[in-house]
Amino acid sequence: MQAPPELEGRLRHALEETPARKKKMNRAATWVLSSAAALLLLVGTYQYPAFAYYGSMLLNKIELSSLSFAEVAEQGYGQTVNKSKTLNDGTVITIDGVIADDNGLLMYYTIDRTDGSVFTDNGSFRYGVNHIHGFLTDSDPKEGNGNHSQDETQFEGVYKFEPVSPFSRTLTVTFSEWLENGKRATYPISFKFEANKAMKSIVKEDIAQAIPVDQGSVHYDAIIASPTSTIVKGHYEMKYEGAPRFPARTSLYVNGVEVKSWGMRADHSGPKGSPAFELEFDVLPTDRVKTIELVLNNFSGYQKVEKPISLASPSDQSIRIGDEKLWIRSVTPTASGYDIVIARKQFTLLEKEHVSVQAGGKTVPVSSISQSRPWDLKNGNILREQTYSFKTTEKPELLLLNEFHYIKTYDKSVYIPVNSP
Repeated sequence: MQAPPELEGRLRHALEETPARKKKMNRAATWVLSSAAALLLLVGTYQYPAFAYYGSMLLNKIELSSLSFAEVAEQGYGQTVNKSKTLNDGTVITIDGVIADDNGLLMYYTIDRTDGSVFTDNGSFRYGVNHIHGFLTDSDPKEGNGNHSQDETQFEGVYKFEPVSPFSRTLTVTFSEWLENGKRATYPISFKFEANKAMKSIVKEDIAQAIPVDQGSVHYDAIIASPTSTIVKGHYEMKYEGAPRFPARTSLYVNGVEVKSWGMRADHSGPKGSPAFELEFDVLPTDRVKTIELVLNNFSGYQKVEKPISLASPSDQSIRIGDEKLWIRSVTPTASGYDIVIARKQFTLLEKEHVSVQAGGKTVPVSSISQSRPWDLKNGNILREQTYSFKTTEKPELLLLNEFHYIKTYDKSVYIPVNSP
């Protein structure tokens, strides 16, 4: 089959063009269903088919969300559905097709109105997509996008859901509509799910590696690279309770090439309720994976300040403390005491309980802190400065800064062993 020229252009980012070698993957699931009358044990085994890539090239996230289902289906992706529901006003909602894999389910759909716009009078989109139900499946939507026709009577969209169970035989998608009376109507559409058309993951590995950081460690738990996305899951183990002040920034490299990041989600699903994260990266640029590297670029840093900082000669010259710098710009008398202007990088945090001065042999805590404002160095760098007010009749001699937090550069790597296909 010859790919159309415009599609070949969309596929130009692939690294290799060697066909994937087929490899069977077995997955088993066991459920126990009990009642007062009986105990039923159901054991199922599902075998995912090898995915037929066009020239070993994979469509990336933007391509998967911008192409029609007919176009992605031509490349061997997904299951054609073509299941419709006609509403009372003649509007037709059609599920064109789905792509299912270990990281989620993409649903391609079309809305055709016989009269009127797919938008309400206030400009909001008239229709919504709620969730997918099925056997052992209750998947919420994660994201969606689409495009409307020029006359606004047709909308083609793609929604991504949480993964569905391969044991579901029928899936039901619930659409919704805001009616003119302000109420919301729901429209379930059911279709037969062909689990044998689910896509096989390219990489599916436990990582179980950690990188030491200030006040704890960043743990990378697992990676699943499927034909629709690449997900890395992990968690934090810190010496303090709660989430880190700054999330970890992680880069993914496959065969030495960086894979585009599409953001992260955070919750407290880690061990013993610890803060956890899920990183989403683009589809891998090739199914012929030789090396995988995760790089912790930066994360929360902690700096203990051992020595007082002299306030004798405020200036625009920096003061280095560990890996960071501070600027004591001015010390000015006021009607109620003294104001000290301190500049810092945007994400360097000087917390009130850790800031005080020594004045007249006494320790004076900060009484108030202004909102931060920009300080333009006129060299391409813009810092943040704040005014710290102290109620004292004596001129402050020393700044007592116990500690501060900042975004610290780590640039430490985790290498993931790859099982050859």
